[in-house]
Amino acid sequence: MLKATEQMGFKQATEVQAHCIPAALEGKDLWVAAKTGSGKTAAYLLPLLQRLLDERLNASGVSALILAPTRELARQIHKQCQLLAEFTSITSGLITGGEDFKKQSGLFRNDTHIVISTPGRLLELINEGSANLNNISVLVVDEADRMLEMGYGNDLVSIVEQCNKTRQTLFFSATLNPNLKGVARTILNDPQPIYLNGIQEVHSQIHQQMVLADDFEHKQKLLTWLLSNETYGKALVFANTKINVDKLRGPLRGHKLRVGSLHGDMDQSERNKVMTFFRDGVINILVATDIAARGLDIEGVDLIINFDLARNATDYVHRIGRTGRAENEGVAISLINSREWNQLAGIERYLNQRLTRRTIKGMEGHYTGPKKLKSSGKAAGTKKKESAPEKKPVKKEKVRLRDKKNIGKRRKPSAVETSTENKS
Repeated sequence: MLKATEQMGFKQATEVQAHCIPAALEGKDLWVAAKTGSGKTAAYLLPLLQRLLDERLNASGVSALILAPTRELARQIHKQCQLLAEFTSITSGLITGGEDFKKQSGLFRNDTHIVISTPGRLLELINEGSANLNNISVLVVDEADRMLEMGYGNDLVSIVEQCNKTRQTLFFSATLNPNLKGVARTILNDPQPIYLNGIQEVHSQIHQQMVLADDFEHKQKLLTWLLSNETYGKALVFANTKINVDKLRGPLRGHKLRVGSLHGDMDQSERNKVMTFFRDGVINILVATDIAARGLDIEGVDLIINFDLARNATDYVHRIGRTGRAENEGVAISLINSREWNQLAGIERYLNQRLTRRTIKGMEGHYTGPKKLKSSGKAAGTKKKESAPEKKPVKKEKVRLRDKKNIGKRRKPSAVETSTENKS
């Protein structure tokens, strides 16, 4: 493994690796919170591989299970695992949706030592009876906070219930999301906490900027200008919907830019192809939904553009965390329209940091920001107080003069009325 780390260019342990590796080698359960790009993958892979080597791989069946929330992250972990285990006899396999089901179920019969999987597909294999987790000695849950956000909480607990009860569990997240506590209590046994950052993470190596925009068309012009004029190796552009991703890709290609797209409606072979092109530099711009915001470690990404502002502060942090990794510098630019201003104010309060306001000469829009701000930084309301409805005068019924004279007098019955009364 020392030979492998040297070949991969590792010179010294990062902070999270220096804290995690010794504790994990002691066999303790760990709950680790560390920022994106800090080296978490090697922090759990190295002690996991060492433990399997120490145990001399005598156990039959899968000995280690690593769970990741997305296919892309699972593939990335698998690749790094193969590189670190290159000079050992340890084998690993990948289980994700969109791939051959029978081939994946065969991993549990072919003496595969480590399985890296997404929760949904693994649960399918367990329910079918193809996945035996009785010999799991190490369980790793990566990007646990993202798993909960994607609705995998119950799946995660169901999978853990199938694992060896005497296992070691390593629980990793990028934030200290309070919702994690319930799941952590269920699957961890007296864990050692290693919290290297709080819920509010400030990326000092990322220059965060904002540009005001009027509407979709104005944003599109700003985006094209930025991608044509900024200095960058690779750029990630985030949109909130698959529709917007598809809308942006074509016009950008029309400006001779090398652009690819990534979203959940693409089949697995398409997604794999795009990610390979992006990593290899065949394309240097990737327009994506938040599927690319978590866990992906793509070398050379030094520009992030939020075409649509992230829906919440946590997603914003993970988006911009795709740049400025391993202490490198990066730039994150958010295009903000009037509907996103209050969203931005909430993100700035979360970060305890203001984004640098920037204008692009000759491309300024009509929107210049709110006229008045609240102490929170949000736009002050402009609603007028509703005035009380006017009271309509009550119309008095006109009383005919003839009736006025008869008020208080008893009317004499007509001849017809008298006749009817006598009959009854």
